[in-house]
Amino acid sequence: MALLSSSPSSSSHPASCPRFAATTGRNISIAVGHCPPLPAKGKLPGSLRACSPKFSLRGPVSRVHTRSPGRSSRFVISACSKADAAGSSILTTTLAEFRDSCWRFLRPHTIRGTALGSIALVAKALVENPDLINWWLTIKAFYGLVALICGNGYIVGINQIYDIGIDKVNKPYLPIAAGDLSVQSAWVLVLLFAAAGLVIVAVNFGPFITSLYCLGLFLGTIYSVPPFRLKRYPVAAFLIIATVRGFLLNFGVYYATRAALGLTFKWSAPVTFITAFVTLFALVIAITKDLPDVEGDRKFQISTLATKLGVRNISFLGSGLLLANYLGAVVVAIYMPQAFRWNVMVPAHAFLALGLIFQTWILEQAKYSKEAISQFYRFIWNLFYAEYIIFPLI
Repeated sequence: MALLSSSPSSSSHPASCPRFAATTGRNISIAVGHCPPLPAKGKLPGSLRACSPKFSLRGPVSRVHTRSPGRSSRFVISACSKADAAGSSILTTTLAEFRDSCWRFLRPHTIRGTALGSIALVAKALVENPDLINWWLTIKAFYGLVALICGNGYIVGINQIYDIGIDKVNKPYLPIAAGDLSVQSAWVLVLLFAAAGLVIVAVNFGPFITSLYCLGLFLGTIYSVPPFRLKRYPVAAFLIIATVRGFLLNFGVYYATRAALGLTFKWSAPVTFITAFVTLFALVIAITKDLPDVEGDRKFQISTLATKLGVRNISFLGSGLLLANYLGAVVVAIYMPQAFRWNVMVPAHAFLALGLIFQTWILEQAKYSKEAISQFYRFIWNLFYAEYIIFPLI
């Protein structure tokens, strides 16, 4: 087939690569596949001279170019292949961008904390009862982890939906604030997260754990959603974050793991320690999370300790509470050697405390710049991860 160019009025062709066949001379035969229906006679547009499988137009032609059938076929196939490749590339890019938006929407640093916490507590329960280990329980543990991630996604997602204006100032990289994810899509995601998490927990873990899961979702909702929006009140916000990330996560996972092993719930010294330690740590996270957001909080009149007391004072308050936490861990390990591996617990927490002191000094030297504050907040999350990593070893 030959792709024919005649007068300017008839040189255009559909973007879907129809096959044009032309004869030489004054008579033009054009074969077009998959054409739309013909309009009324006498009203053919200039760009469509033929729309039947074989239609002839007679009239003067200024120039006629002929090409060999083999060469023209290769040209048409190549053009269509390039068009298909371009369409596939656009689809791949769109899917990749949507996946990236969803991942940022989930706030990966919070997912890491949730995953590490649940894995550490399951591991500790198994270490305490090695004779009861049934490796089929790993499937159930995986379901539990997925449910926790769904609950986490619901809580951080609902917060982003109601914080768009603030996030445009404080966190413009978040997908809704950046315009990469629509509010409607965000609602679909958070509702899917909540529904999926509830179904998984209800089917696999019984009514008590389901009620704890619902409590976590409820607290996450009233934290962000009007008319409650308890994040506006520092004390209420701290208590919600400490309860959800501290008590509910640790108690719920440990309880569910012992139930899966056929055991009644019983507090052990290490689990009591990690629950108290992480609850206080979550309180510190709740305090320091507002440090990078002072500018936007002041603009939207969100009252936080950081806006009231200042960045420097809150940084020292958070560091002081964490140092007290680490000191308590060292003291507990020394006075209860029968319950803890003091040769692991003491040096590990002493090392983490020194790291915190050094990072606080760096923040002071940087004059509390926005980048230094963000780095300090990320370091606190790294300390949070580290505690769960060493927990099964203590």
